[in-house]
Amino acid sequence: LCPPLLEQYASIGALDTPQSYFDEVKEEYIKRRDCAIKLLNEIPGVFAPTPYGAFYTVAELPVENAEDFAKWMLTEFRIDGQTTMITPAASFYKTAGVKNQVRIAYVLEVPELEKAIHILAEGLKAYNSR
Repeated sequence: LCPPLLEQYASIGALDTPQSYFDEVKEEYIKRRDCAIKLLNEIPGVFAPTPYGAFYTVAELPVENAEDFAKWMLTEFRIDGQTTMITPAASFYKTAGVKNQVRIAYVLEVPELEKAIHILAEGLKAYNSR
């Protein structure tokens, strides 16, 4: 019925925020989105549709089980001591059976995003050649 008091105060502050701030944030996230989608779709076997209104995409990977792949990436795969964390998308669906999709947020700045997707691409190569 009513947002919490703290959020009401935050909303008042947002009303005084210049439109230029919101325009810059939107432009930055569009740049990140476009970079992520382009690089993901360049990886063989990956399909990542362009989302509108989100800061993440759900990508289809060339793996049978995205949860196993995500665990493997976190526990066993590194490039120069770094890995990429992805979230299996199955937990976001009500219906069962979607096992090869992951949710990837593009919250990093473009250079870091490029590095993360490169690590993901290399991880897919290594995982599928085991």
